[in-house]
Amino acid sequence: MSEAADSGAPVNQSIARAARLLGLFTVEDPELSLSQMATRLGVSRATVHRYATALRNAGLLRMTSSGYGLGPRVIELAATAIAGLRVVSVAGPFLERLVDEANETAVLSVWDGEAPVVVRVDDNTTRTVRINVRTGARLERDSAQGMIFRAYPPIAERKLAAVVDEGVAFSASRIEGIAALATPVFQADRVVATLALVGTLASIDQARTSRVGAALREVGAALSGELGHVAQSDGA
Repeated sequence: MSEAADSGAPVNQSIARAARLLGLFTVEDPELSLSQMATRLGVSRATVHRYATALRNAGLLRMTSSGYGLGPRVIELAATAIAGLRVVSVAGPFLERLVDEANETAVLSVWDGEAPVVVRVDDNTTRTVRINVRTGARLERDSAQGMIFRAYPPIAERKLAAVVDEGVAFSASRIEGIAALATPVFQADRVVATLALVGTLASIDQARTSRVGAALREVGAALSGELGHVAQSDGA
């Protein structure tokens, strides 16, 4: 379509293009210049500038030293969307139970399409040293939570098949001394979140049969049941 025709494009096409522009920003490319956006969208810099200005005025984009990045309104909308997820609204008592049983910090995360995002944290307040996990933080794809999401459909990476067999994933940082053990949370037959325990390397055992592993899987299964998931028996 020509640039002249674009100026009179239907509103729905303009919305679709604005959505495509916002979708260009990723974890790997959090900031983009006008030239980069124009190339990836296949339009002129003038067209991208027009859309970027409108999105900036709406708070969906912001100016950066390198061009543009996602704006504060995107964060507000994401928080609103996450708050509407049923798993977030019912998970509270289950996280509290997990903290009591495992004596560690419990973390609930959802998948944003590229990485896990922390949506709720229940801290263990009894320990002298506490590990702070921030709500809204995006976790690495290789984190325990990330491996859970990547192990199950629709991603289902073959190299993570053992995660499905074990029902848990473990990740650790030898430098920071922090470890995490995560398990899937199902709604019906789909993984909608991960439940994880975060602590020190000395306190988080990666074995599914350990005390913390057993508590994590039990609470994860109970939360999944609350969301309508019916677990199959080993012989099913």
